[in-house]
Amino acid sequence: MPALCPTLNDIRAAREAIRGSAIRTPLVRLNAHEIPAEIYLKLENLQPIGSFKIRGAANAMAHLSAEELQRGVVTASAGNMAQGVAWRARELGIPCTVIAPETAPETKIRAIERLNGRVLKVSYEAWWRAFEERTYPGVEGTFIHAFDDLNVMAGNGTIALEILEDLPDVDMVVIPWGGGGLACGIASAMRELKPAAKIFAAEVATAAPLTAAWKAGSPRVIEPQRSFVDGIGGKSVFPRMFERAKQLLDGVLVAEVDQVAAALRLMAERNRIIAEGAGATPVACVLDRPKSKIVCVVSGGNIDLSKLAEIFGTN
Repeated sequence: MPALCPTLNDIRAAREAIRGSAIRTPLVRLNAHEIPAEIYLKLENLQPIGSFKIRGAANAMAHLSAEELQRGVVTASAGNMAQGVAWRARELGIPCTVIAPETAPETKIRAIERLNGRVLKVSYEAWWRAFEERTYPGVEGTFIHAFDDLNVMAGNGTIALEILEDLPDVDMVVIPWGGGGLACGIASAMRELKPAAKIFAAEVATAAPLTAAWKAGSPRVIEPQRSFVDGIGGKSVFPRMFERAKQLLDGVLVAEVDQVAAALRLMAERNRIIAEGAGATPVACVLDRPKSKIVCVVSGGNIDLSKLAEIFGTN
């Protein structure tokens, strides 16, 4: 039986459910007219938490009962989903616990704590188990999965509604692939409303589990290498998410780390946009594309300022 995807009705309902928590973000053209393609940037880095994750978190929590909310919420996240869940938990006045890997950037950890989230740093292996098992020993609360959840994907899918309102004749949408909840949510709406548009996931070469799965025909375990592109690139793709990817996506694009850094600098220089590595990856993947209208989803802007200064200082 194929893995379920959010319906267009689910995504339209999510738009109402998240109103007031997430904002309608701008779509702006990248000021790089020397390249063949028209590249447009969907600026999810401008969300209140600096990431699209607030959309899925708010919609998932909108579907919880009063009893489930009263128990508090738990999520496993390297940073951005944790901030989305913590932001909404603070609005609702309920406790939030975050299971984070020891490698999570301090910038994101501090942001979670500012939102009153309790952070438990654990080994990468224990963090990955929390994703798989949707729980963590000794921690109470309703688990909000970062990507493998229909309500989370429906919340993320609201981005597609906004893209098509602002650029109805879009030819291609390129979306960072972390766990797949963003790409599959957006693609679920795009396939209904604009089936002719091409939809690609974007990965960085040092941590590209979807690329490995796509080539092999099934999920494979890889050894991700750490880089400043920390918002995407796990060790594998969840089987259900891979099923959805095969149903919804046209393929996977991959950029090298130095190409992502160059894209990040370009966005800052030409449009004064600050993106994290994951948010710049789609741009890095399409700078050499032929003439077409391409939307790159800038998934977030939560990059450590010292790392940003280091990248800006590199030619």
